[in-house]
Amino acid sequence: MNTGVRRDPPVPGPGQPVAFPPVTRLTLANGLAVWFVERRQLPFVSVSILVPAGSSADPVEQPGVASLLADMLDEGAGGRSAIEVQEAFGRLGTSIDTDAGFDGVLLSFAVLPRHAAEACALAADLLIRPRLGADDLDRVRTLRLNRLRQLPNSAGALADQAFGRAVFGDHPYGHQPWGLVRAIEQMRVEDLARLHGSTYRPSSCTMIVAGSLDQADVAHVAESAFGAWAAPMAPDFRGDTIAAAVPALAAPRLILVDRPGAAQTELRIGHLAVSRRTPDYHAMVLLNAIVGGQFVSRINMNLREQKGYTYGAHTAFDLRRMAGSFVLQTSVQTDATADAVRESIAELTAIRRDRPPTAHEIEFGYATLTRGYARNFETTGQLARALGQLALYDLPDHTFDRFVPDILAVRADQLAQAAERHLRPEDLVVVAVGDRAKVESGLARIGLGDPVVTTVEV
Repeated sequence: MNTGVRRDPPVPGPGQPVAFPPVTRLTLANGLAVWFVERRQLPFVSVSILVPAGSSADPVEQPGVASLLADMLDEGAGGRSAIEVQEAFGRLGTSIDTDAGFDGVLLSFAVLPRHAAEACALAADLLIRPRLGADDLDRVRTLRLNRLRQLPNSAGALADQAFGRAVFGDHPYGHQPWGLVRAIEQMRVEDLARLHGSTYRPSSCTMIVAGSLDQADVAHVAESAFGAWAAPMAPDFRGDTIAAAVPALAAPRLILVDRPGAAQTELRIGHLAVSRRTPDYHAMVLLNAIVGGQFVSRINMNLREQKGYTYGAHTAFDLRRMAGSFVLQTSVQTDATADAVRESIAELTAIRRDRPPTAHEIEFGYATLTRGYARNFETTGQLARALGQLALYDLPDHTFDRFVPDILAVRADQLAQAAERHLRPEDLVVVAVGDRAKVESGLARIGLGDPVVTTVEV
């Protein structure tokens, strides 16, 4: 009897390359770069302004100042109060979103084409003429400090903070963009104004537009909103001029953060990696998919499906402008902490030596990475974010067009070379946030030396 139930999975079709729309570039007289992609399917425009001054621009003594400045941009600007700024965007049917990361700050909004010029003028006020008032800073600082003081309640946040410090040290990448309590408490309006004056310059910023405008419209909108931005052209700031190159550190191999009574141990296992512009990028992406970047990856299947230590384990190459990291993230049962670390290191070692990626794993990795890739570019907002990646990391225009064919071109020998270069078990740092009394002795026996017990500054 035919039950209508299909017993065999459908055969997937071939991966389809992505045809990223052509990028038009303009440069205003003041040096502001304007990047534009026309998309006429919907009467909508997404606009982003990229400032390459994320937490990598934080001076060593002021971790968090770049993201605090970003938070202050909409707290009054161009003669408007914070409430008036939000009301002005609201009348145009939009709102402004500010995102501060390690390498840049991105101001974004989406609006109907007929409101694009007015919305860009408002955004220009935020970027060029922020009020940076003392009362506003007190309010924003209080909110930031309250959030920071809650971080010790999150094992994941503590693990991320400890791992970043272990891998990057005193480099600005060594702290999270939101900064540290001791620094935020001491920051003053003058500190924000100083950073704003040195980094928010038209010649280092990029205006990104995607949607239902033509080139003439974009040029007019950009010139009207930003043409009078008269910050000096030099000295310029390109996001890696304040922070020195990321050093390779002789960090302790095993770091333990004590959380008495914790039922689980939060783990971060990894090491320093390369920058986003590495020529090994596609091989690294495919390698990561096989080792820990998807549900059926080796590490997740081992720790979750075979051993039952965790609900999930995930790896990633977090690649940035100057350098990044390779990191394995998971939370495991307390009594399985040492075994989970041992199994994770064994998997990272085996894929370089005894068990290189199989033909089946490679084919499945191809499918995972390429079959749904086009979904990343469906909306104008996604297109604007993609252009932001090109601008932030100085990537070529064909980056997204080439992703699918370049992934499919990675072969077993290239994966082996990438594993040899970019997975280094001998350099792994293990951060464990858990109950010291229950996990310390087991961790001491895994071969990474005695655990260094530490606290985490937030």
